[in-house]
Amino acid sequence: MRIVPVRPPSSAAGFLRRRSSLPIWADLVWRVALVFGLIGLVLLIHWIGRDGLKDNLDNRISFVDVLYFTTVTVTTVGYGDIVPVSPEARLFEALLVTPIRLFVWLIFLGTAYNLFFRNILYRWRMARIQADLHNHIVVTGFGTSGGEAVRELLARGVDPREIVVVDPVEKALAEAEALGCNVLCGDSTRDRTLNDVAIHRARTLIVSAGRDDTSILITLTARHLAPRLPISIVVRNEDNELPARQAGATTVINPVSFAGLLLAGSTDGKHIADYMSDLAASGGQVKLHERFVLPAEIGKPLSAIATGLGVRIHRQERAIGFWEEDAAKLQTGDLIIEIVQGDAAGEARNPA
Repeated sequence: MRIVPVRPPSSAAGFLRRRSSLPIWADLVWRVALVFGLIGLVLLIHWIGRDGLKDNLDNRISFVDVLYFTTVTVTTVGYGDIVPVSPEARLFEALLVTPIRLFVWLIFLGTAYNLFFRNILYRWRMARIQADLHNHIVVTGFGTSGGEAVRELLARGVDPREIVVVDPVEKALAEAEALGCNVLCGDSTRDRTLNDVAIHRARTLIVSAGRDDTSILITLTARHLAPRLPISIVVRNEDNELPARQAGATTVINPVSFAGLLLAGSTDGKHIADYMSDLAASGGQVKLHERFVLPAEIGKPLSAIATGLGVRIHRQERAIGFWEEDAAKLQTGDLIIEIVQGDAAGEARNPA
C-alpha cells in the first residue's frame, strides 16, 4: 500500500492564541467605520446646536468651525478658540461627548493592541513557555484518541503543564487548554511547529492525527528533529503499522486490533477482557509499571522482585518472559515490566 502524505490545513501560528471570527482587515475596517460614525454623530449634534458655541476669533460659527471643533473635542486636543457657552451645549459636552471621547480612545488603543502589542505579548509569553519546556509530553492531534490519551495522563498524575497539545483546530485546542495543557495551533508535519514545542527536549511524542498518512508524516518529521525521541503513533489500518515503524515510531498502536484482542480474550473467560482493561487504565486495581532494575536486585531472578509481579524483562532490545531461563538472573541495565497495585486498590485498602 502506497502512503500519500496529506498535510492538514496550515495555520499561521507561531504562538498561543485564539483565532478571531473576523479577518484582520475586516476588523480594522469595522473599527475605523465605528470611529467615523461616532465623530459624525457628534458633528451632527454640534451643527444642530451651533448657536451654543462661540468662536473667539470672529464670533461666527461656520460648518468648517463645527467640523474643527468636533475633531479637536473628540481627540481631547481642545485649543480653546471655540468653546460651548450655552447650558445645553455644555450639558451635551459633559454627558455625550465625554463618553464618546473615551470610547474612541479605547477603540484606538484596542486596535493598537490587536495589531501590534498583542503579537509582541504573545511572542514573549510563548518564549517563556518554550524556555520551561523540558522533559515534556507532546501530543499531536486532540481528537478521540489524543484527547483520551491526555485525560489518561492527567488521571495518572502528570502535571498538565508538562503536556503540549498541537492541533490545527481551535475547538480542540480550547478543550485541551481547559484541562490546563499548553496548546499550539499549527501543522505538526512542519519543522517549525515541532521546533516551537521544543521537540528535541521532549520526553515522548504521541501522534494521533486522525489519518494514518498524516500521522506517519508527523513521525518522519519528528524523527529527523529528535533522533532518540520515543514516539507512539496510532494507526487505524494494520497495513500502515510497518510504514509507521519504518518512519521512526517506537510504539505503534492499532485501536481496532486492540479491541479485537479484548474481544478474543473474552471468549476464553468473561474476566480476561476486564483484567486487560484494568491493566491499561489508571483507575484500576492493578496497573503495568516499567522501571530499570535496582542495584539490590541484580543477580536475583525476576520472580524475586518485591515491588510487584514481574512479567517481562527488556534486555538489549530483547524481550524476555518470566518463564524463560534468562529471567532467572537480572542484569545491570535490564528494564523490568511489572504488575503493581493500582490507585483504586490503594484507595480501597487505605480509605481516607
